[in-house]
Amino acid sequence: MVKFLDLGKINSLHGREITNAAYEILNSGWYLKGKATEDFEKSYADFIGTKYAVACGNGLDALTLILMAYIEMGEMKPGDEIIVPANTYIASILAISRAGLKPVLVEPNPATLQIDDKLIEQSINSNTKGIMIVHLYGQNAYTEKIGELCGKYGLKLIEDNAQAHGALYKGRKTGSLGDAAGHSFYPGKNLGALGDAGAITTNDKQLAEVVRALGNYGSEKKYVFNIKGLNSRIDEIQAAILDKKLIQLEEENARRREIAKKYFKGINNGYIVLPGVSMCEDNVFHIFPVFSPYRDKLKDYLQNKGIETIIHYPIPPHKQKCYPEWNNLSFPVTERIHEQELSLPISPVMTDDEVEAVISALNSFAP
Repeated sequence: MVKFLDLGKINSLHGREITNAAYEILNSGWYLKGKATEDFEKSYADFIGTKYAVACGNGLDALTLILMAYIEMGEMKPGDEIIVPANTYIASILAISRAGLKPVLVEPNPATLQIDDKLIEQSINSNTKGIMIVHLYGQNAYTEKIGELCGKYGLKLIEDNAQAHGALYKGRKTGSLGDAAGHSFYPGKNLGALGDAGAITTNDKQLAEVVRALGNYGSEKKYVFNIKGLNSRIDEIQAAILDKKLIQLEEENARRREIAKKYFKGINNGYIVLPGVSMCEDNVFHIFPVFSPYRDKLKDYLQNKGIETIIHYPIPPHKQKCYPEWNNLSFPVTERIHEQELSLPISPVMTDDEVEAVISALNSFAP
């Protein structure tokens, strides 16, 4: 069996460091808001290239806290609109709704699978206060045109960097390109915890301070609550583990790129379409998607060959029951992606033999 993602094997690469870190935290008697969290926040801010990183409970909270903070700071108000790609994972959209703002969906560019910067301006109006770009699949979504639109209309640029730890745009890390970014350290991410965890990165000191207070019930001083917050804090064990795993992240991303290059070079089947833009040196390939009108048959075929795959994602956000007001809308590019996408195994612990097995199976597929 070629596993889609062997988390046990991935984390065993860091087994001694993880064990030692957990043991140290256990014996310290301090499990929240301690030195391990401070150390990881500094390490991660340095890695991303921002002045501040604020750790929190998960990636959804990270995005929500950014938007809540902008409302608290008077930059936005409930009901304002945030533009977001129509083909993103539901968490990007839920964060906007959860903060009391209105998501506005924009189609992706079929060549890049990222939000189409040519379509954004037509969705901007007096209620628009921000653009949320999502670095889907580990590939940068930022473009100069998006930056220009934010400047022209005075919009906040928020990055959902949940899938792109270490991805680059012209030498800069994603997560440092906008006004603020949300990061997820869900176990399956390129930088994954052993449970839920997240972070916000920004160069805005006030935003960082408000986000930190909001994630601590709205408190900057113990038992003093000046704003209405929530409970979203990373625990010391997860912070310590992430700090250790961060050291090898670039090396592990490099292995993902090696595998992606083998896929691009080796896969040759008229029934299967590869991603339109490889950007191998900048992409961290959290996901390697392929596309086929025979996606479900392909998935079953690979499963019978002992190769695990996952669909990202089977139902587009506008067709989800939690957003009934969108169910009759049509986003044809998004719908085609969700109908045809299949994610191949890719991880730093895949062997060359496993990669070749995946390529061989794909090249032999016929519906």
